[in-house]
Amino acid sequence: MRSSPAPPHVVSRSPSILSAAFPPGRRPSGFLLPFASSEHVLACCCWFFPVRHPTMQRDPPKKKPEKKRFFDVVSFGKDLLAGGVAAAVSKTAVAPIERVKLLLQVQASSKQIAPEAQYKGMVDCLVRIPREQGFFSYWRGNFANVIRYFPTQALNFAFKDKYKQLFMSGVNKEKQANCLFWRWFLANLASGGAAGATSLCVVYPLDFARTRIGVDIGKGSAERQFKGLGDCIMKIAKSDGIVGLYQGFGVSVQGIIVYRASYFGVYDTVKGLLPKPKETPFLVSFFIAQVVTTCSGILSYPFDTVRRRMMMQSGETERQYKGTIDCFVKIYQHEGVIAFFRGAFSNVLRGTGGALVLVLYDKIQEFLNIGIGGSSSGD
Repeated sequence: MRSSPAPPHVVSRSPSILSAAFPPGRRPSGFLLPFASSEHVLACCCWFFPVRHPTMQRDPPKKKPEKKRFFDVVSFGKDLLAGGVAAAVSKTAVAPIERVKLLLQVQASSKQIAPEAQYKGMVDCLVRIPREQGFFSYWRGNFANVIRYFPTQALNFAFKDKYKQLFMSGVNKEKQANCLFWRWFLANLASGGAAGATSLCVVYPLDFARTRIGVDIGKGSAERQFKGLGDCIMKIAKSDGIVGLYQGFGVSVQGIIVYRASYFGVYDTVKGLLPKPKETPFLVSFFIAQVVTTCSGILSYPFDTVRRRMMMQSGETERQYKGTIDCFVKIYQHEGVIAFFRGAFSNVLRGTGGALVLVLYDKIQEFLNIGIGGSSSGD
């Protein structure tokens, strides 16, 4: 019986295959008689049991999946740009309300404001500022605020995503399992708080200077305590040293952790509960952000009041408060609980700017093609 021929593409390769398998003079013979030749035998074997020859074409080596780098410079830079631009725009828009809030908070500790000349409330402050100090005094300290807020907010967002990689490692986002959901929620809280505390260490002197310039109420340069950002930092550093620029830092860290933990954690968590977070309408995102900033601001407001009162002591020979705890106690004893929340309503209105920061940050990230929450977050 004659065997069927092997396929042409196999036969064409059979001589080279045979030569590689059996050197000349040592090829087998006298067995497998039904086949016409040993080359035919080997060719048919190759048909049923393919054998690769070194000269045959090999498959390209598979590329190993690239490990995602923990720190991506490009993504980090985009985080800085998105957060910084959004912050600068929003803070400039709400600068008048920001200054009203600061004046109401610290007027009891300011030596420039006599007890009988203190502001009665937000409306009284809004009316008297342009009349006594000029219209553009609404934006006094705004430049320092933008300079401070650019690195603060940008670093908060950027570091938040880096801390998120640490705290969210191994956390499944499936909401069906309650234990996993709460672990995810707490990871968001922790990443937000850690980001705020880290950035505060870097930019606190700018925050200090912004506060002191914002509550400087003189109408002309001769009546003011500081001529500008640089003058404020130099005068305080000269009188009290670097420590003077960090007055109230301890209570600031406590307050910033409370604020940022809820600010970032609740916002990310609520958005994560939505069916399609990346397709959330602008108004829905803005509403969520507004609620988050309002709640966060109220929770942390007493800490903010105390820290700004402590800031007012730098450069002064006579100190009103011995420390953070003493400040808490004296405010409560002499002014009552309401003093901790003086200017809180202005802060709620100012929070609109904070909500705008969150939404603008997401939109700017989309424009930069890095997605909501930052591609560096590893979500």
